[in-house]
Amino acid sequence: MEQVKKIIADIKKDEVKPIYFLMGEEPYYIDSLASYFEKNLLTEEEKGFNQSVLYGRDVSIDDIVSSAKRFPMMAKYQLLIVKEAQDLSRSIEKLVKYAENPQPSTVLVICYKYKKLDKRKALYKTLNKSAEVFESKPLYDNQIPDWIAKVLRGKNYTITPKASLLLVEFLGTDLGKINNELEKLQLILPEGSQITPELIEENIGISKDFNNFELQKALGEKDFKKAFRIIDYFSQNPREHPVLQTTAILFSFFTKILKYHSLNNQDKANVAKTLGVNPFFVKDYAVAARNYKMKEVSGIVEKLREVDAKSKGVGANGAHTSDLFKELLIKVSLK
Repeated sequence: MEQVKKIIADIKKDEVKPIYFLMGEEPYYIDSLASYFEKNLLTEEEKGFNQSVLYGRDVSIDDIVSSAKRFPMMAKYQLLIVKEAQDLSRSIEKLVKYAENPQPSTVLVICYKYKKLDKRKALYKTLNKSAEVFESKPLYDNQIPDWIAKVLRGKNYTITPKASLLLVEFLGTDLGKINNELEKLQLILPEGSQITPELIEENIGISKDFNNFELQKALGEKDFKKAFRIIDYFSQNPREHPVLQTTAILFSFFTKILKYHSLNNQDKANVAKTLGVNPFFVKDYAVAARNYKMKEVSGIVEKLREVDAKSKGVGANGAHTSDLFKELLIKVSLK
């Protein structure tokens, strides 16, 4: 995010570079930067003659270079954005000649999503000298709640830790999808509001009570009645709650409990750092560690491996989703 902020700050100061090569597996920041260039580099009057968008599947490197060498009309710059440039991956190295001597009055923005340049080759080395190369790296699951909090904080909103986890659980790691849902909430909530699980349930349709977070919490507390109600709900809604996802989340939960048992320093900050969790949730792991001895947790992890294999068709003998869910609960509760 820091490099993104710097690029935007430079644009505002009119300190632009002739080429911006935006690459990487996470498309959110690539799309966001391209959109910022489209909206802000040129005035509305300048855009008509000086702003163009090309798509990698429709053009060649020669076409891009030819367009980039044109001069702006009644403006300081012309803006040329190449979207879906990953479709040019086989010929992208041909851009090196232009990169060696780019047109100073052209701002060329290349959106190279889901891929990155080979850093050993000439194009990457050349771009690093006079252009801006931005690599958009995917965030790990445990980094996304903090990302959500930072994005909202920048817009004068806050969110509870549980609400962040609900969004991650149901929307995955796609930052664009998460941001879209956050923007919907911001449209209906006044500035300064705190986003809670209740607001998410009301406005996005994600249940605050029947989800994997509540399931792992119930299991950690050995509240098997609550766990069974959640499992029963999951079995009736298998598309929204696939066994594979639930098993993976519980496997991660109990694996972290194993780590908790092995810690000499169980200070809240140290536990949060070691387990890679928000400090708010450390108490849940402490409760689970008190309820399950280390040997019991090891046994549960092994049982989860078995259920995971069956959910993938190994030794399942045609078991129904609801049966796998119930087997999962029984194996954990009997430990």
